[in-house]
Amino acid sequence: MSSKTSLTWPMVISAGLHITVIAILIIGVKFESKPPLPQPSSAPALQAVVVDQRQVTAHVEKLKQQELAEKRKEQERQNNLDRQARLAREERQREQQRIKQLQQERAKKEQETKQAQAQAEAAKLKQQQEKAKADKAEAVRIAKEAERKAAEAAALKAEQKRKEQEVAAAKAEAERKQQEAERKRQQEAERKRKAEEAARLEQENLMQQALAEEQAALSQTRNRQVMSEVQRFTAMIQATIQRNLVVNDSMRGKSCTVYLRLANDGYVTAIRTVGGDAVVCRATEAAINKAGRLPVSSQADVYEKMKEINLMVQPEFK
Repeated sequence: MSSKTSLTWPMVISAGLHITVIAILIIGVKFESKPPLPQPSSAPALQAVVVDQRQVTAHVEKLKQQELAEKRKEQERQNNLDRQARLAREERQREQQRIKQLQQERAKKEQETKQAQAQAEAAKLKQQQEKAKADKAEAVRIAKEAERKAAEAAALKAEQKRKEQEVAAAKAEAERKQQEAERKRQQEAERKRKAEEAARLEQENLMQQALAEEQAALSQTRNRQVMSEVQRFTAMIQATIQRNLVVNDSMRGKSCTVYLRLANDGYVTAIRTVGGDAVVCRATEAAINKAGRLPVSSQADVYEKMKEINLMVQPEFK
């Protein structure tokens, strides 16, 4: 109802304005027109009237266009209001639906919670009943176990007494036999002691002779092993130096002998040229310094043999 009223009043006002403007123009034309003078013809007057009528028509048309524009603007505003109202109604409906759904979900969760609580109470009651039943059964079992143990203890006591009597009788017989056996044992032990002492002395002599021979053989074997290890590690040192040795044709057929002192981890602690070609010696020292660490044995006796060595280096050409 309010929308129709808001549209009617602008139309009434606009129509009134249009009628007023047309009346003013017509009156103005009438008052501005002068008394007719004698003219040779009526063509100019007719022309003026036609021109004024065109102006009025154009103005009226302009007013109509403005009125239509206002109507369209008002209609658009009303449409916007209607659309906003419709969107608000739809949003309210959605919100009501969401609230209803949340209420349903809450009711469902409350129902589920109640069911879970009821189940928990039932499970707890069942557990208590089962525990009481189990406690009763355990009490019966304990009582029966006590009776069984008491019976076993009585039987064990009787059996123990019987065994004690048997043991006492056997002990007396055993003591008699033991005394007789002890006498014989002492006699036999003395005889054996003398025989064993003689055999022990003979065995010790034989063992000492065998140990001395074995020590001599082991010493010779170890010496051969040590020398073999020394040769092997010396060859490895030679190979390490050859890998790091920078050679040229001027070194062909030449060599250098160097003195090396090695730490137990293979690091070179001292190097000295003993003799040989100067170029080869410089290259050898450079190769040793580049290697930094040379192969050494972890065996103490092998290391003792090679911790200070004189090594001859002869460049190899492929």
